[in-house]
Amino acid sequence: MVSRLTQFTSQIGDVIVGKDETIRLAVVCLVAKGHLLIEDVPGVGKTTLSQALAKSLGLPFRRIQFTSDLLPADIIGNSIFDREHSRFVFHPGPIFSPVLLIDEVNRATPKTQSALLEAMEEYQVSSDGVTRALPQPFFVIATQNPRQQIGTFPLPESQLDRFLMRLELGFPNRASEREMLTGQSRRDLLAVLPEVMNGQELAELQEAAREVHVAPPLLDYLQDLLEASRAQHASGLSPRAGLSLLHAAQASALMQGRDMVLPEDVQAVAIPVMAHRLEVGTRPGQLAGRDLAAHLLATVSVR
Repeated sequence: MVSRLTQFTSQIGDVIVGKDETIRLAVVCLVAKGHLLIEDVPGVGKTTLSQALAKSLGLPFRRIQFTSDLLPADIIGNSIFDREHSRFVFHPGPIFSPVLLIDEVNRATPKTQSALLEAMEEYQVSSDGVTRALPQPFFVIATQNPRQQIGTFPLPESQLDRFLMRLELGFPNRASEREMLTGQSRRDLLAVLPEVMNGQELAELQEAAREVHVAPPLLDYLQDLLEASRAQHASGLSPRAGLSLLHAAQASALMQGRDMVLPEDVQAVAIPVMAHRLEVGTRPGQLAGRDLAAHLLATVSVR
């Protein structure tokens, strides 16, 4: 089981070179059954990483390019009148896919972004008064540009909180960039990327991650982090954030081949899980985002 995860992670590393820790965290997010947000400037490989994850999973996936004129119906689908049978027939949109890749999620208006809220939390969508279940598994892998760029709409807190992790790729180091410049095209690599893990194997890994033992002192440490965040931030981390941190730590332990969570597992995933939840609603003069997440890790002691 762990060897399959290692193979899966290694294959993605063949496409996204020099970003081993980011790739490991992305795989942790999927094993923890969470949605992934990848934020960075254009051109560093956000979309390539999301496509490599989807293709290596061997699951059907759809890609949506978010734009300012995109409508919720373009994502969910809509009902079209069938003249032959004199009734409306629902035509499902691309959200009815096990893996949904959203490129530049913050280019769409808040109205369109809201179409994802029910899907990401409840694994269902409602349209024309009818609730329809989404396929299982269901993952959203979204990319977004930095919020200060022209033509972006900030994601609301409720949307950010539904992403288990936010990752950043950053620029490659010199050696990795040279490999990209002289090696095979990333597009060509993606075209021949084989399936490493099927849906059933992924479901088994997710179930195994939830069975990883969490001792009471570890839960005390996790709750101390949550309470400290609420004391130092306008709203602090939600209970959903606490569950996300717990599930990510369990997945991290599983990837290390262990059957119990250590404080190091919580610390390894804490910043990607917490930082994006601590950026909105900060009072003047307070730490926010990555700085506050790092401060919490430095000041909250392990019991």
